[in-house]
Amino acid sequence: MKIQDFDFFLPNDLIAQFPPQHRVDSRLLYLDSPSNKFQDALFVDLTTYLSAGDVIVFNNTRVIKARLWGSKQTGGKIEVMVERVLDSHHVLAMIRASHAPKIGSSLLLGNKINAVVKGHEQNLYILHFAHELPVIELLEQYGNLPLPPYIERQATQLDEERYQTIFAKEVGAVAAPTAGLHFDETMLAKLHELGVIIAYVTLHVGAGTFQPVRTDNILNHQMHTEIYHIPAETIDAIQQAKQIGNRVLAVGSTSLRALEACANANNGELKSGHGETNLFITPGFNFRIVDRLLTNFHLPRSTLIMMVSAFAGMENIRCAYQHAISQRYHFFSYGDAMLIERKV
Repeated sequence: MKIQDFDFFLPNDLIAQFPPQHRVDSRLLYLDSPSNKFQDALFVDLTTYLSAGDVIVFNNTRVIKARLWGSKQTGGKIEVMVERVLDSHHVLAMIRASHAPKIGSSLLLGNKINAVVKGHEQNLYILHFAHELPVIELLEQYGNLPLPPYIERQATQLDEERYQTIFAKEVGAVAAPTAGLHFDETMLAKLHELGVIIAYVTLHVGAGTFQPVRTDNILNHQMHTEIYHIPAETIDAIQQAKQIGNRVLAVGSTSLRALEACANANNGELKSGHGETNLFITPGFNFRIVDRLLTNFHLPRSTLIMMVSAFAGMENIRCAYQHAISQRYHFFSYGDAMLIERKV
């Protein structure tokens, strides 16, 4: 498959730069992949597509203040983007600088804290923070919320609330699971009232989620790795729903990735616990767990547009995106949503 198959033109004014006034104020494009039909709706209509006994799976990761600015010992300016917290004093990070920092060199970050470059893994660096406070607390004090590169402004106090889901709990992501941003307490209450089973997974979204695929043949792309956790109660809820013919709705590509990666690694079965995955979902992938996907509109040439193309069918996604652009849906993290039935 060629990268050009997943390219499209998106007017800049359709890239949402701010969240809507209220979380649920988004539009919803419903795509019934088996029938090749789609329908315009509002996000508040989501419950009309659900039934009692269905399972909805959220990603409860919480975004850390992963972006730091600072300088090298030589005085050169740098930007550090934490990719993953390794332990209480070490992180894996991307570093932007005019010249790459040397192993063993010291960095001054946030004008307050020192970090030593201990090594590197591919294009990422291992940084050691020799401070009495754990890394997570240091980032909370001195870091900045890492808004995606297509949001062309600095993060504000509003983003500190709205770039987190209301169920964000497990600290570790450097990007929000954005499909979950649409839900407020009232919507969760409606789901409970309807009899929908709410379950959670944790997948700490990495900065690699924003990286475009640069290889002409997409199968030559090297996927980034993310860590996840699936609780036993989530597996129980999914298995019970499947047994009686109910459906599993993954909220966001990250929830889907955690579930399908776990099943893919265990011969189609879900197993509770922690895992790592670099699973790259492309058209032809055999989905074993997720029946429906709630997701935002994704970047051209991204691994996420490839994932939804695998889930819905390439032509269905192509037509749905053309419709969304013509109807001026808003795209990306603060944009509108799609509800997709899996193509069988």
